[in-house]
Amino acid sequence: MEESQRQKKIASVLQRDLVDVLQKAATQGGMQGILISVSKVKVTVDLSDAKVYLSIFPNDKGKELLAGIKSNAPLIKHEIAQRTKHQLRRMPKLEFFIDDSLEYMDKIEQSLKGKDNPIKDPSILDKRKKS
Repeated sequence: MEESQRQKKIASVLQRDLVDVLQKAATQGGMQGILISVSKVKVTVDLSDAKVYLSIFPNDKGKELLAGIKSNAPLIKHEIAQRTKHQLRRMPKLEFFIDDSLEYMDKIEQSLKGKDNPIKDPSILDKRKKS
């Protein structure tokens, strides 16, 4: 089912503000050289939940940062609510996930270029986790 215009608009507002909040928090927290980008935001039909997919560079810091972001989710939600109070009546519940699509595509590309071909041997690639 395709997203409605309202869902798309709310997702873009959340995405823009989340990038600012998360990047500012990382910089103020003393994490230099870490890039956090919000690759996608999906809002449910009833506008009560939002799934936020994050791309974190370098990749090895991803799980650690995600744990910190999840533990500070109420503070992040409050900050976003303050920024969007004139645009949103109710703030959706935020759920954070790591977006591994670029990493997954890179693995496929490396496998196709190398001697290990996943087309001939599909067990080479890890199974993707659905979230």
